[in-house]
Amino acid sequence: MNQKESRFAAALAMSALDDIPTPSSNAKNIVALLKEHGTVSGYQLSDGRTVSKEEGVALARNGEIAGVGIAHRKGTEYLKSLPDGTEDNNLSHLPTISGKSSER
Repeated sequence: MNQKESRFAAALAMSALDDIPTPSSNAKNIVALLKEHGTVSGYQLSDGRTVSKEEGVALARNGEIAGVGIAHRKGTEYLKSLPDGTEDNNLSHLPTISGKSSER
């Protein structure tokens, strides 16, 4: 993909987001996806906490999670990686963990 195509793809991805919150200086990163029955149900943060999908959206909206935007599908909000030209940090490339989220 050339540079022009890459910029177009990034712009297209950004247009699919409903909100792009500004992270605070102490915002956490998502380091793993929490899955139940193969479906993302939450996120593990860089401070070790696991939060539900809904809580993750609320934290991101408050600037507490960096590198993500908020999108929706079928009335449900969820987080998506902000395009930065690197696929390694996309949420779909992160490790997954099983189980229920637990706010600490």
